[in-house]
Order: sequence, then C-alpha cells, then structure tokens
Amino acid sequence: MAKVNKKVVTAKKAGGKKKTKKSIPPKVLMYVKATYNNTIVSAATYDGSIIATSSCGAIGFKGSRKSTAYASTKTGEDAAMKAIDQGAKEAEVVVKGVGIGRQAAIKGIRQAGLKITLLTDKTPVPHGGCKSRRKPKK
Repeated sequence: MAKVNKKVVTAKKAGGKKKTKKSIPPKVLMYVKATYNNTIVSAATYDGSIIATSSCGAIGFKGSRKSTAYASTKTGEDAAMKAIDQGAKEAEVVVKGVGIGRQAAIKGIRQAGLKITLLTDKTPVPHGGCKSRRKPKK
C-alpha cells in the first residue's frame, strides 16, 4: 500500500481586498414562489438586490419531499434567518404560485422572527386562456 502525499492549499482572495458587509434597511421584501414541485423563498431590499435565498432542494429535501408543506416551512425559516443575520426586522411578503407551500412558507418566515407587515398575492391568473382545441369531425 503506497502512501499518498496530501497538499494543503490555502485560497487567497483575488486582489487582496477584504469583503465589506453592506448595511441593509430593517424592512425587506420576501418573495415566495410556490410550484407543485418546489418552493423558493428570496429576500430582497427595496432597490431590488437579493440578500438571501433558499429552496426546499437547497435545504436537503429530495424528490417528492420537496413539495411538502414541512419542507416549505423550513425554507421560509432558512431564508428569513439569513435575512435577519444581515439586519432585517420587518418583511413584506409577495406570494406567487399555486403550490402547497404557499401558507407554509409564510408560517416559516413568521416563526423565524420577521414581522410581516404586508401580504400580497401576485399569482398569474389567465383572463381568457388559450384557444380551445377544435372539435373532431364526425
């Protein structure tokens, strides 16, 4: 059995600059996208820059467990905790989609400690839909 020499490599930041922490306002926007297969929660400032994201798949749920309400609750908690770590205290929640995780993600955001000041539903709804398929000839 041969010995394997392992080299330890330390990474330096390019340019030698230190990363500065941005100060964000205490009020953020939380976007919840709930599909049939997954739930994605993003936290953004009012100028549009994303400060935290999370999804059921990123937390570790796989397959059909990603589409459960429990996974959505954990996703909401995770995204809210990331936002709280950066200084957020209040949130306006915008919900899109028809998945099971709609209410569960909101519950997770609230459980993490963010105060929800506004709840908006921006789910796209068709107002006429597609043209129906033609009737078969007899």
